[in-house]
Amino acid sequence: MPLTSSTIRLARPSLRNPLQHTSPSTAYLQPRRHIQLTRLVTRARSQKQLQPSLLGALLNGPAARSPISTLRSTLTKRSISTKALPTNRGAVFRFFYRFFAYSGAFILVSGGFVLAFFAYDASTYREELTFSDIPVSISALNPRLGGPKNLPIAEVLVDDDDSEENRRCKDKPKLVILGSGWGSVALLKQLNPEDYHVTVVSPTNYFLFTPMLPSATVGTLELRSLVEPIRRIVGRVKGHFLKAEAEDVEFSEKLLEVSQTDNYGVKRHFYLPYDKLVIGVGSTTNPHGVKGLNHCHFLKSIEDARLIRNQILTNLEHACLPTTTDDERRRLLSFVVSGGGPTGVEFAAELFDMLNEDLGRSFPKILRNEISVHVIQSRGHILNTYDEALSIYAEEKFAHDQVEVITNARVKEVQSDKILFTQKDESGKTVTKELPMGFCLWSTGVAQTAFSQKLADKLGDFQTNQHALETDTHLRLNGAPLSTVYAVGDCSTVQNNIADHLVKFLRRLAVKKGHDPEHMHVSFNEWRGVAKEVRKAFPQAVDHLRRLDKLFEQYDKDKSGTLDFGELRELLMQIDSKLTSLPATAQRAAQQGQYLAKKFSKMASAAPGLAANQIGVGDGDIDAAVYKAFEYKHLGSLAYVGNAAVFDHVGGLNFSGGLLAVYLWRSVYFAQSVSFRTRILLAMDWSKRALFGRDLMNF
Repeated sequence: MPLTSSTIRLARPSLRNPLQHTSPSTAYLQPRRHIQLTRLVTRARSQKQLQPSLLGALLNGPAARSPISTLRSTLTKRSISTKALPTNRGAVFRFFYRFFAYSGAFILVSGGFVLAFFAYDASTYREELTFSDIPVSISALNPRLGGPKNLPIAEVLVDDDDSEENRRCKDKPKLVILGSGWGSVALLKQLNPEDYHVTVVSPTNYFLFTPMLPSATVGTLELRSLVEPIRRIVGRVKGHFLKAEAEDVEFSEKLLEVSQTDNYGVKRHFYLPYDKLVIGVGSTTNPHGVKGLNHCHFLKSIEDARLIRNQILTNLEHACLPTTTDDERRRLLSFVVSGGGPTGVEFAAELFDMLNEDLGRSFPKILRNEISVHVIQSRGHILNTYDEALSIYAEEKFAHDQVEVITNARVKEVQSDKILFTQKDESGKTVTKELPMGFCLWSTGVAQTAFSQKLADKLGDFQTNQHALETDTHLRLNGAPLSTVYAVGDCSTVQNNIADHLVKFLRRLAVKKGHDPEHMHVSFNEWRGVAKEVRKAFPQAVDHLRRLDKLFEQYDKDKSGTLDFGELRELLMQIDSKLTSLPATAQRAAQQGQYLAKKFSKMASAAPGLAANQIGVGDGDIDAAVYKAFEYKHLGSLAYVGNAAVFDHVGGLNFSGGLLAVYLWRSVYFAQSVSFRTRILLAMDWSKRALFGRDLMNF
């Protein structure tokens, strides 16, 4: 007879073997299964998890044939704590039980973090005095006079003896870095500490994260979220910082002329000696010979962003006044961007977002109806350096947002209340048009600073570029003594003159053959060796030297099976014409700074061996002896186009999209931010915009 719950209760006091009263239907159980089931039932009873009403069903009939794992899960009950939940508690009770348990745990953990933060904050305050007697060199307080202009020479700085690390660097080779931009900061972050006595000279004592500058003009990001104190970055290499401007360079004496303005407004000049000088002074906006740029705003510095933000809000406030006429209101609310590059497009997008999302919350709604944003571009498309499909996507996005894009137009003159530009009509005739404007941003390329122009004039024929200082592929300034002066970033451009180095490429081969380089003939195998030398000296030419056989066949005009000097020169000149200048972007400047940091560290470690073996004494090419030439690797370009973003050649792909692309765009710049501090500030600003909107106020 099968067991029931009542027979189980009666038999329980004397039941030692749970299976001794089973029916014959369990006779098929094998000995091993019999032992496992016995242990399972015994364990369930000892833990008070036995369900008597189910035992008979488990030991008799089809259930007895179930796997042991199934019987185990049936005989036992899961618990969320050390005690089993009462069987009479429902799902609602369990929900609130878990909710309050998790809430309590969250409150305890959060409270712990808050207490830990206050404990850390309390430890940052100091009551004891931190100053003490320190040694200062007399030469630092009273530098000697010298140089061509008989100025003070700062051979020793006042903080050279501040610490043991500074004292160790005191007699190291002097590395002077001009500027605090992307190239300089990348160099400082990658350079091995204590390899050089580092001094940074810049008129600004902060690093500016320029790609996000358009966001700061409308309050999406705060100005301080884009800057990092340069002294904090310089401290990594135990270096020094001088808030001053570079005036001139005495190349023969390795002296940098620097000026500072004192509290009385008087300029004080002095010399700063160097063993290696890195020029990273950036660039200015290219005026293109247009009149009236004093009526325009530029976007190169944090001060420019502050002035733009104030001007936009001033126009909005004046447009609200009852004394403002309709025509004047429309003019005040006409915002013009001259230049369809990444900076101009991103500013127009940020401006539209602010006007569309935040203006109606605080200003009269009539302003939103009368606002107009215009982008004037001299080429056929905005973002013309990007893939054409991305340019068209950006134009369609602007068309949807009612941002007017005027292409194939050239600005002729900027007046206080309007902008004049030329454009061809349907018949091909050039006509002059005018556009009323209350604000104009000029963003049309880069030009040399006054300091760069002075150096270019000083170096004469070695500098032929009108927009930037020319360097070789090792980033050495053309015309300056080798291995002493370098240039990075927007102020420089890498010269592509492969044909001019032809004699150098053929020299080694000519020595082997005993011929004059200009009168020798090169076979195909020898041409492969020359191509290898070209790739090594000019890495950017690699893509144009892939099919050496076709190049050889194409320029072997007389079909002699060799290339003479003239044919080889023509081949290299053709490659020269295909090479383009590197883009004036933060990405390029950062790669150049990292390259110089690695090279300088190599040179510092190799200096004893080079001196012992006299390497580089003959032609002074120490850079080539210790490190390869600079090779730029384009990692892609990004642009924000108003709640959407475009990505050009990022990971080899071109794509665009809406908010998901915007979050990816933010993530890229968030990761590239220079410090943990600025990343926190960026995240807080984006969160603040989402919660409270942009701050529409002047300051």
